[in-house]
Amino acid sequence: MSANTITQILHLSRSGMLANLNDLDNVSNNLANVNTTGYKSSRLNFQETLSRAVLGGVAAETTQHQFAEGSFQTTQDPLNMVIDGEGYFAVRLPDGRTAYTRDGNFHRDANGQIVTDDGYRLIWGGTLPQNYDDVQVTPDGTGTIRILQGNTWRTIGQISVTRFANPDGLQGVGQNLWLATNVSGNPQTDTAGTTAATGGSYGRILGNLLENSNVNMAEEMSQAILLERAYTFSVRAFQQTDQMFGLANQMRR
Repeated sequence: MSANTITQILHLSRSGMLANLNDLDNVSNNLANVNTTGYKSSRLNFQETLSRAVLGGVAAETTQHQFAEGSFQTTQDPLNMVIDGEGYFAVRLPDGRTAYTRDGNFHRDANGQIVTDDGYRLIWGGTLPQNYDDVQVTPDGTGTIRILQGNTWRTIGQISVTRFANPDGLQGVGQNLWLATNVSGNPQTDTAGTTAATGGSYGRILGNLLENSNVNMAEEMSQAILLERAYTFSVRAFQQTDQMFGLANQMRR
């Protein structure tokens, strides 16, 4: 066996180890977020690599997010919301950028703003007054917010839904937040529950609900076990090839 062949085998084993480690990190992140509201699982897509020096091996090419809707759970907070269908809530980041999320775990802050758990303001067409007896998201799915003052309910604003032509092109920035990119297309914002001009529809907004993570724990655990075994085999192949390389060097002396 030539030195070039042994080097190529070492490269393939190393490539396999790194690929399995990267994939295992991704699976571990999915499992860590199994209880994170609105979290979307992801998977790595790998591609064979080719260079002039070495043929073979794999590398992570893209991260693909699974945007399937999670199940809903009922809460006691009327400002907890879900989007039933396609779309995202828009929130304002501290640097002024607009981010998008499926995490509707909103609440009222000390300034009367509707904010995320991290304090990012929901972008919507209204404000909450300082004093009211109750608040609700109307059950018609339009994202209309009403408050009760005394014996009277009145509308104070409406939350819109934002869609993208290619959600897979959104850029994740952590904390369940996404940014628009050239690949995702421009944000398209309209009334919740309406039909989009480009096809499809804007999801309905419902209150007293939260969207669970869409991570399938059983599938992720099975994948983690397979990746651990594959990593072990890659390490073993690397070690055995390295030993063969050492023996070959000794025989030359």
